[in-house]
Amino acid sequence: MDTTFTDPLVGKLLDGRYRVESRIARGGMATVYLALDIRLDRTVAVKVMHRSLAEDPSFVRRFIGEAKSVASLSHPNVVHVFDQGTDGDNVYLSMEYVPGRTLRDVLRDRGRLPAREALEVMIPVLAALGAAHQAGLVHRDVKPENVLLSDDGRVKVVDFGLARAIEATNQTRTGVMIGTIGYMSPEQVTSGATDARSDVYSAGIMLFELLTGRQPYEGETPMSVAYRHVHDTVPLPSALLPGSPVLLDTLVARATARDPAARPADATALLVAAVEAHRMLPRESGPAPSVPIAPPQGHALASASPAPANHTLVQPRTDLLTGPATDRRASPPAKARRRFRPVWFLAALAVVMMAGVGVTAWLSSQPTPLTVPKLVGENVTVATTKAQQLGFTVESGKEENDEKVPKGSVLRTEPTAGTQVTTENSRLLLIPSAGPKRIAVPNVVGISEAEARSKLAEAGLAVNAVKKQASETVPRGQVMRTSPAVGNLVKEGSKVGLIMSAGLLTPDFKGMPRDQADGAARSGGFVPEFVEQTDAAQPCTVIAQDPQPNAEIDKGAAIRLTLSQCNNPEWHWPWENNGENATDNGGVVSVMPNVLFKDIQAARGELQAAGFKVKIKKGLGRGRVLAQVPQAGQQVPPGTEATLWQ
Repeated sequence: MDTTFTDPLVGKLLDGRYRVESRIARGGMATVYLALDIRLDRTVAVKVMHRSLAEDPSFVRRFIGEAKSVASLSHPNVVHVFDQGTDGDNVYLSMEYVPGRTLRDVLRDRGRLPAREALEVMIPVLAALGAAHQAGLVHRDVKPENVLLSDDGRVKVVDFGLARAIEATNQTRTGVMIGTIGYMSPEQVTSGATDARSDVYSAGIMLFELLTGRQPYEGETPMSVAYRHVHDTVPLPSALLPGSPVLLDTLVARATARDPAARPADATALLVAAVEAHRMLPRESGPAPSVPIAPPQGHALASASPAPANHTLVQPRTDLLTGPATDRRASPPAKARRRFRPVWFLAALAVVMMAGVGVTAWLSSQPTPLTVPKLVGENVTVATTKAQQLGFTVESGKEENDEKVPKGSVLRTEPTAGTQVTTENSRLLLIPSAGPKRIAVPNVVGISEAEARSKLAEAGLAVNAVKKQASETVPRGQVMRTSPAVGNLVKEGSKVGLIMSAGLLTPDFKGMPRDQADGAARSGGFVPEFVEQTDAAQPCTVIAQDPQPNAEIDKGAAIRLTLSQCNNPEWHWPWENNGENATDNGGVVSVMPNVLFKDIQAARGELQAAGFKVKIKKGLGRGRVLAQVPQAGQQVPPGTEATLWQ
């Protein structure tokens, strides 16, 4: 982890949510930080794009689109994207934090991997790429730096879609190729065209490097390497590493064919071939050990195995080869004759030997014990291959939901790991994980609160909160929508908010002239009923209403509006003097503009520009002027306050 603390983002709160703890790494396009999501209290990796990219609008637009696509890609071997956003000049991705090392770090430490181990890294990589290809996504930059090996043994692929987003920037318009030249397919070099088969080519180059410890092409300049990708055929791993399995030569050759049509159609097709190759490899695969040179024929010591350490190797004696053979056989030494064993002893020895042979035969006929390996958390395909190679008969059970074990991984085995079984009873049941159980929010729109609560309970969900909102289309007391929305997948037992229709809310008619109040009520679907009474207010204006403003009411209901006396010659505007248009400013008056039915904000601006003060009251809430006081055409002093109902 990069321990440089001079980075200006370290210690800052990004976008009001991510507290940047430290810098993990810095690359050519972005810097990765370790951060704490203070909203969900979890550790995440935050990738912040470099300023040159963040300042390009085309990149930001494409980056947001690609982030949404990748976020929808749920696979145990893909680094999950949680969030995307901008904070000032910072364009960032919030991703799953995977503690561990990159595949590049492993290659740097070890040089190369044995054949089986190389395939066990490539299989989850191809599974991740295959899932992306099925979803219509192409990685475009497959390389060891973008493969993470977690501390608990998981393999994760990162940076899906980032290369595509960069293709939209000004950097590509200057002739810069997007990708890493050592892993770039011929068509990517020549035309920039990429599809799933381009990722297959890059994966083949990466497999070559895992097996041999180096890339197939090296050159003084990137363009010389690019030229070789276009014009040369990738060498077989066995050409650099004699003894490398032929199966892997074939796999690399198919994946790195210069003609895209000759490659596997996508990563899933290559995955099938890789799994089959892994199954057929011997347990100890890789380059053959050095073979010792046999000694020339005729040497007395050309033995297949050395003599026991506690014995003396007797050299040939030339004196025993001289003289007649009869002399050596006819006169055995007297001492030897005295050591002759009786017949009963030889018989007993024969019985013991036969018993030993019988016991050995019985032991060899017994079933070989097998120990169930630890497979929980591994990809089901890889786990199946491993168990079969150990001699187990593998069966797959029904998927079960689990909050921790990703979909497609082994949730548990029957028998459990460490259990000893025999070859006669080698059945091993793998229970795959279906991932976290998620329930779709049922459709409760258009039904009552009680019915909605019942329907949510049947689905295993509960009601979180109930809010009311005015609606002209949904009848009062019915569900308008839910939060989360209908169809969204949520955890079992989650709480769902209900937004209920309050029907129509009565507008505030107080102060409206009669004719404007009548029009506003009818346009809102109400039936106005007017009653006059003597009052000192402006003639023929609403002074009271029933129901009161903001009361819930059904469409078509009657509203009782009480008017001030319509013929009241005694009433005058405050600025009038005995009915004369006399004002305190020497008789200067302004004419009130007509802003009825205009956009409320435009009407406000027009009146303010004319020198009037503006007060806005809630009517039907449709954003247009329903009524105005003083009415259009009236002469009023400059700076008079106009009341508008929207």
